Amino acid sequence: MRDLGAGFGYLVKGQRWVTGHGRSLGVGLLPGLVTLVLYAAALTGLAYGADDFVGWATPFADDWSSPWLSLFRGFLTALVFVFGLFLAVITFTAVTLLVGQPFYEKLSEDVDRAESGGEAPESGLPLWRELWISARDSVRVLTRVVLYGIVLFALGFLPVVGQTVVPAIGFCVSGFFLTEELTAVALQRRGVELADRLALLRTRRMLVLGFGVPLTLAFLVPFVAVFLMPGAVAGATLMVRDLLEETAPEPEPQPWPEPATGGPTG
Repeated sequence: MRDLGAGFGYLVKGQRWVTGHGRSLGVGLLPGLVTLVLYAAALTGLAYGADDFVGWATPFADDWSSPWLSLFRGFLTALVFVFGLFLAVITFTAVTLLVGQPFYEKLSEDVDRAESGGEAPESGLPLWRELWISARDSVRVLTRVVLYGIVLFALGFLPVVGQTVVPAIGFCVSGFFLTEELTAVALQRRGVELADRLALLRTRRMLVLGFGVPLTLAFLVPFVAVFLMPGAVAGATLMVRDLLEETAPEPEPQPWPEPATGGPTG
């Protein structure tokens, strides 16, 4: 239970860090705002085009009598939009991190330098290579999330358990993988591969959940996600330093001043 509080503490520390570094906060907000505009445009287009898509996909219902035709296609239209909204929620963080890779790399490096006295690990890879690795790993993580989602969706039909325990497990799964996406910014610079990142996070599950679950709940609101993302990256970097036991260097002891020699002459 202590790790749960520590994980939430890193989330708070990250928000405080970017608040105290206004330039980093401003730079970190740009990718989220760009992604939000893109997602808003896509969802608006889906809202206007979902009924046409459903009509095209269900030609067998053209001859149905009213009100069954409108009820059937209205239900499918709503289902298509809800599914699109669900995809938007679970992919928003990954896409934002991909769009903002250079910005969040810089933010994470700034946190490392501030905590280590000026040193920050660097991957040494070109930008295109880092983007490719980030996109590849995001797809792998998203595949895992979808598989877990299918299992949890099926378990959701169980009476009582499906409406209480299963949603709680779903938030824990989402929080774990959200933390993986955010810590990947710092761990990828350190050359840690996806499998090793997952193994590292599993060693401190409660710490990871204390960080990721509250953030998952907050990220359900897209506008909140935009403003919390810079602090989330900063907090995830601080957490990585803890997981890897990286500590700030001890200040060098200052030599004692030489005692004054001689005295007043008579």
